[in-house]
Amino acid sequence: MSAINYKIEVFEGPMDLLLHLISKHKLNIYDIPISELVEQYLGYVEQMKDADLEVASEFLEMAARLVYIKTVSLLPVYDEGEKLRKELSGELIEYAECKRVAQLLSSQTEGFNCIGRPQEAYEVDMTYTRIHESLELLNAYLRVVGKRLRKIPPPLDSFRVIVQKKIVSVSSKIKSLVTVLSNGKKNRFSDIILMSESRSDMVAAFLAILELAKTKHVVLSGQGDNIEIELIKVPEGELDFD
Repeated sequence: MSAINYKIEVFEGPMDLLLHLISKHKLNIYDIPISELVEQYLGYVEQMKDADLEVASEFLEMAARLVYIKTVSLLPVYDEGEKLRKELSGELIEYAECKRVAQLLSSQTEGFNCIGRPQEAYEVDMTYTRIHESLELLNAYLRVVGKRLRKIPPPLDSFRVIVQKKIVSVSSKIKSLVTVLSNGKKNRFSDIILMSESRSDMVAAFLAILELAKTKHVVLSGQGDNIEIELIKVPEGELDFD
C-alpha cells in the first residue's frame, strides 16, 4: 500500500477524508472494500496523532464505525455488515454529489462583486399617523382592562357568604342539648338532629350527643330510627364542658 500524503486543512470532516481515500486508491464507492478502507483511514488518524495534532471527535467516531462494520462483516452471518456497508456507501455518494454541486455554484459566482448602497442619514418622524375606528380602540381598551382585572383580588363581597355562615361549637351545643333534655323525658335522636338550623348546627349536635354519651351524661336506647336520648341526673357542675 502506498503511503498517504495529505494536508490536514483540506479535509473538512471524516466524509471528506473517505472520499479522498477512495479517489486516491481508486476504490469502488458503490462496492467499498471495507477492510482496505479501514486500514487507510486508521493510518491517516495515526499520522494525525504522530504530528501532535488534535484529532476531532468526528474522525474518531467514524474510525469506530468503520471498525465495527469490518468486525460484523467477518461474522458467518454478515447480513448486518452488508447492510451497514451499503448505508455508508449511500452516505458517501450523497456527500460527493453535494460537494460537486457546491463547487459548481462556487465557480458560477466567481467574479461577482457585491454592490451596496452607501449609508444615508435620514430623520425619523415619531408622529403617530395611523387612524383607528372608535370600536377598535374600545375593544383594545377592554382587552387591556380584562388582563388587569384578572390580577386584582376578588372583592370582599365574594367572601361575605362564607363569613356570614355561623359556626356552631360543640361545647355550646352541649349546653343547649342539656337544656332541652332537662325536661326529664326521652327525646328522639332524629328530633334533636332535625332541630338544627344549619349544617354546622347539625354536625355540632351529632358530636355533642356522642360526647354526652361518652361521658355517660345521657343514655341512648332503641335502634334504627327509634333511638331515644335520656339525660341522667348528675350533680350540678359536672355538665361544664368549657
